[in-house]
Amino acid sequence: MPLRPPRPVTPGRPHPIVRLLPAALAALSLTACTSTPPASVAPTAGPRTAEAAALHRLVADGAPGAASLVTRNGRPSSSRFAAAGVADLRSGRKMGPLDHFRAGSLTKTLVATVVLQLAGEGRLSLDDRAADHLPPGMPLSGAHGASDLRRVTIRQLLDHTSGLFNYTDDPRLAEQLYGKGFLAHRYDRHTPAELLRIALGHPPTAAPGARYAYSNTNYLVLGLVIRGVTGHPYAEELRRRILAPFDLRGTSFPGDSPALPAPHGRGYSRIGGREVDSTALDPSRAGAAGEMITTLGDLNRFFAALLGGRLLAPRQMAELRGEQATHGAYGLGVYATRLPCGVTVWGHNGDINGSYAQTAGTADGRHLVSFRVNTDAPAGRAAGTAVLAAAFCPPHRNRRA
Repeated sequence: MPLRPPRPVTPGRPHPIVRLLPAALAALSLTACTSTPPASVAPTAGPRTAEAAALHRLVADGAPGAASLVTRNGRPSSSRFAAAGVADLRSGRKMGPLDHFRAGSLTKTLVATVVLQLAGEGRLSLDDRAADHLPPGMPLSGAHGASDLRRVTIRQLLDHTSGLFNYTDDPRLAEQLYGKGFLAHRYDRHTPAELLRIALGHPPTAAPGARYAYSNTNYLVLGLVIRGVTGHPYAEELRRRILAPFDLRGTSFPGDSPALPAPHGRGYSRIGGREVDSTALDPSRAGAAGEMITTLGDLNRFFAALLGGRLLAPRQMAELRGEQATHGAYGLGVYATRLPCGVTVWGHNGDINGSYAQTAGTADGRHLVSFRVNTDAPAGRAAGTAVLAAAFCPPHRNRRA
């Protein structure tokens, strides 16, 4: 696989070019946390860290604000929070460790985890046809020459080799989701069947299993598979199997509710040449492909449990990291990133209108970093990699990060 992670296209903005703020914003000072976090976060404050310097670069590249949380050995006392810029351009409020934000395609890792749990329970096989597990009434194919879901396996959905068209690339829908039509359509409600019908109306990008091609449609369908197998909405299964057991109280699946829980800052997008506050929107546009709201602390706790083997049996853990079918581009809900110092970490990223986030951790989940910016995928991709390198690379091997 390439040394950089794949560029997942998450609901909201498949081709982001973000330069939101004037150069003066780059002069904003780095900020330490001023609120009191719960014991589960307990970040330490101190001198400027290497990851804080990388966050400053993200702000200099156009993000209003950036924040990160590093956790070692799963101990709250070892967590370190850093931030730069602002969470709210109007009030000047700083980013805090308890802030809620939209996580975009990080949702996919939780969905993949539950699908793998169902495989471990014998309730489905990864080589089953996905169509055999869908709830009644779901579309299975488009018109002549369009996509046919009946040829796709669950494994091909998980690793993005299904060939199904990415519904967020539909020109009309894309204009409404992240183009000039966003302001008029930000509160539109979308059903999974509607979005699936849009995807199946386009020709496939490749034959099933032929090649890797990231598509939000894949995880939209997996959400329906979970419902078909369990009889419950995918979000209910994720709450029962992941959120409740691991005390992820800052994580939620809002359905069609446009609001963020408190505390939260604002999210910003560049649309039609001007800056737009894109905080509020109907997240049904994303569904199982990217509707999750979370916090930095919850992301670290989830990935610590996942990578540490507390959510999946060994066989499913091996499947999770298997990248053979995608030639090293993607596992089953996670991907590997090889950093400039040679260290390899596992995780996922996600972006949706007004928010970009990424989590990465060592293979055993004992060392993790999550970072976020309050705009669409940042223009300074190298600065994002630098946040990871600062957290995982020894200082003497990090000069090129």
